[in-house]
Amino acid sequence: MNYDVIVVGSGAIAGSIAYELASRQLKVCRLGRLDRSNAASKAAGAMNGCFGEVTSGLVASDYGKLKLKMDRIAKDRWSIWAQRLVASSGDTRPLFTAKGTHVILNTAGMAAVDSVNYDAIESTLREYNEPYEVVDPQSIKGMKANDLVRSLKGLYISEEHALNSHILLEMLDAAFLREGGEIVDNNVKRVLTENGTITGVETVDGARFTANKVVIAAGVQSLDILSDQLSIVQKIPPLFAGYGVSVLLKVKNPDELPTSVIRTPNRAFACGLHCVPRGDGVLYVGATNLLSNQPRTHATVATIQFLVECAYNQINVDLFEAEVLAIQVGNRPISADGFPLIGECGIDGLWLVTGTYRDGLHQSPLLADYAANALMGLPNLEIDLGDFTPIRRPLIGLDRDMTILEAAQQTAAMGYECLWNIRPGWNELIHECLLNKYRAQVESIDAIYTPPPDLVAFSCHDEQITKRLRDYYNCWKE
Repeated sequence: MNYDVIVVGSGAIAGSIAYELASRQLKVCRLGRLDRSNAASKAAGAMNGCFGEVTSGLVASDYGKLKLKMDRIAKDRWSIWAQRLVASSGDTRPLFTAKGTHVILNTAGMAAVDSVNYDAIESTLREYNEPYEVVDPQSIKGMKANDLVRSLKGLYISEEHALNSHILLEMLDAAFLREGGEIVDNNVKRVLTENGTITGVETVDGARFTANKVVIAAGVQSLDILSDQLSIVQKIPPLFAGYGVSVLLKVKNPDELPTSVIRTPNRAFACGLHCVPRGDGVLYVGATNLLSNQPRTHATVATIQFLVECAYNQINVDLFEAEVLAIQVGNRPISADGFPLIGECGIDGLWLVTGTYRDGLHQSPLLADYAANALMGLPNLEIDLGDFTPIRRPLIGLDRDMTILEAAQQTAAMGYECLWNIRPGWNELIHECLLNKYRAQVESIDAIYTPPPDLVAFSCHDEQITKRLRDYYNCWKE
């Protein structure tokens, strides 16, 4: 049970890193439950969303622009990556299910969020000379929105596709095994060390596996594996769960299934409403995003109701009669400052690759190559992710005032997406109340550091999130 590298996790990032290392002739073992409970990859729409994920907040900081650079590099790698997976796995099923991405601006949201982010997407596309075209939303195949939330404008991003996440995970498993890798269907409890150097891992049932290099890419549960390394883990931004629900629908008329991704700009702390064709009359619709201290396993009635109502109102009213084939739940890993945790972390030979939030599956080919190069002592010439080293002071995206404003606007966007009908004057009152609430929350957490808007809003209802933020910030006080 001695390996060159042990990879912990069974999602898209862990699977990609393990496959890349095995394809380079290293002896690799990947550990993680194959039922992938709580994993983000399992419920993902698997959009190759780069520019479609842009928000005004993302491009407002250097760290956000670095994330955008990661997305751009990853987008350009997917074609070759998919060919490699087919060749290694022997699985010839079509991986991509949607051609291009339509971004729609509709009346279900609010101008301060939807219009601003829609404009940020278009201006960023122009800035990077990315091909796109302006389209009439009424011409998009699969669109038949309720007139109350009709689309006003639309963009078509021709080089942002989507794939079937279930097929991707199966391909990664098969490709890894055929490259000589070994899979252990068991979760890891802790890492093993000796004199400050990694020696291996121990599973939840006590089995031990040895290696002088270990990569933890277990999503939101990655830091749990380091819980007995307190001096290290307390200086790493804690991870929280972005609980998301998606549904697979069997549409009544398969001929009307869209051929592209259809999505709104990011809103209400989520990746916008989006639908992705899966073939055979099946439509993926996602995804919600509710932050919590611990991963969640089951969908709530309220979340499912909200999602399907958004789908048949904003995408196609005929989805009201679609059949629900599956309800999927995943947990995205969001760090305390909103940025990824990538790099060696306090123990020689121990690496973390997590905290990617909504971008992990899309970035997996890039992260696989980046991690493999670093582990093998090879240079990464295309991008430097040193800023995202796991042991770090909180990185600053938006300043405090902008963070509070963003949290208030995104919270209000939830109401507008639910089509609330408030009388004139109340929206200003609600906005002012939210600003005051979130300012008080931010100041109660720390006098200097400010968490991202998502965590500001959800920490108001979860004392454990607040406590973990305070503990982390206190570790970095002068």
